[in-house]
Amino acid sequence: MSLFWRIFLLNAAVLVAAGALLLLGPITVSAPVVLTEAVILACGITLMLGANALLLRLGLAPLQRVTRAMATIDLLHPRPRPEVGGHGEIADLIETFNSMLDRLEAERATSSARALSAQEGERRRVAQELHDEVGQTLTAVLLELKRVTGHAPEPLRGELAHVQEITRGSLDEIRRIARRLRPGVLEELGLVSALTALTTETPTPGGLTIRRRWEKDLPELGEEAELVVYRIAQECLTNTVRHARASLLELSLRRSPDGVELRIRDDGRGIGDAPEGAGLRGMRERALLIGARLTLSSGTAGGTDVRLDVPVRNGLD
Repeated sequence: MSLFWRIFLLNAAVLVAAGALLLLGPITVSAPVVLTEAVILACGITLMLGANALLLRLGLAPLQRVTRAMATIDLLHPRPRPEVGGHGEIADLIETFNSMLDRLEAERATSSARALSAQEGERRRVAQELHDEVGQTLTAVLLELKRVTGHAPEPLRGELAHVQEITRGSLDEIRRIARRLRPGVLEELGLVSALTALTTETPTPGGLTIRRRWEKDLPELGEEAELVVYRIAQECLTNTVRHARASLLELSLRRSPDGVELRIRDDGRGIGDAPEGAGLRGMRERALLIGARLTLSSGTAGGTDVRLDVPVRNGLD
């Protein structure tokens, strides 16, 4: 039955009941209306309106639930779905809304996969060019400086040696940037070795201590999931070094009931009321891409607590 006919029949039932009471009951209306009759009519109208409001409230309750779901749903993690209830158009509306969320989730996953794949491809290209073009050029400059230094007069050798050190430092920095853009150790040695290299090679301010804890015999993740875990850890580590003013950073990777849990905690300033930036949105989209759940909260003793739960699709064995 459509929503229109449900409301119409509810109102008709209330009016018919009121008319039957007037026809069959002892109540009459005289002219002019006396005070007692006016009070009885006012009470009757009030009861009719109250019954009508109650019946409409019960009939439209599922519509109010789906309205609240529409207003509060998290589009980056749109589960659980609103429960289908009611009749007619209301049930159809909830089913249509759930179908729209399913399509939105699928389209977002597809578009995120394409965007992240293009981003990783561009990072690999830039890293390759830095290594092959800029790195080789700086290597040639170092060799030439070494040759010139051997034939230069004594007063210039010190200055040329200083230029060599600057060039060598620039070459090391370019290689470090290339490794961050394209974590070759992730492909060659696995996730734990890549995270260890990440925490070791990332420049940290004085006073920041990094503690690592890796569990043994972790369930195997796919290449895509390992890359997502690495990038999220990289983003968290970068944010902590640049903005948190923390003295301690704890990074752990352990087995969870459904798969693997990555946890990153620091004792810095915390997130406070700062709006969600592009970095955090990118982390959420990466997590959504592999069906993982990202939780960001304040630590018990201040700072920031980031948790990534990565499911293993084929079980833990």
